[in-house]
Amino acid sequence: MEKLSLDKLKELGSFSGAPVEKEVTWKQGDQEHTFTVFVRRLSYQEGKLEAEHYRKNKSDLMASRIASSILDEDGKPIFDIGDITGENDPERGPLNFSLTAALMNVINEVNNLGKTTSSQTKKNSGTN
Repeated sequence: MEKLSLDKLKELGSFSGAPVEKEVTWKQGDQEHTFTVFVRRLSYQEGKLEAEHYRKNKSDLMASRIASSILDEDGKPIFDIGDITGENDPERGPLNFSLTAALMNVINEVNNLGKTTSSQTKKNSGTN
């Protein structure tokens, strides 16, 4: 078994690194829209931001995850939680479901969420 070290973790890509450029596509009525976004990989910083959002606003996890993960090309968040939930502009309202789902999909894609790896696959022993 290997010993844990910063060099080994760096070699394995265990640090979040730069945001990942992705295309996000969603339908608005009959029209399909595609834009480029930058997605922050989940990390210690992400967890801290989500905890701060929750403590300050009692916000939901999905709005917090989108607000802290979806960035512009300079690495700055595009949204704050109120933009997503509609609280910042009640006339505009919250993000629609199609866009919300598309953003969550690219966040999950970048972070390999919802996918099992071979080490996570449970093997059947053949006994019941």
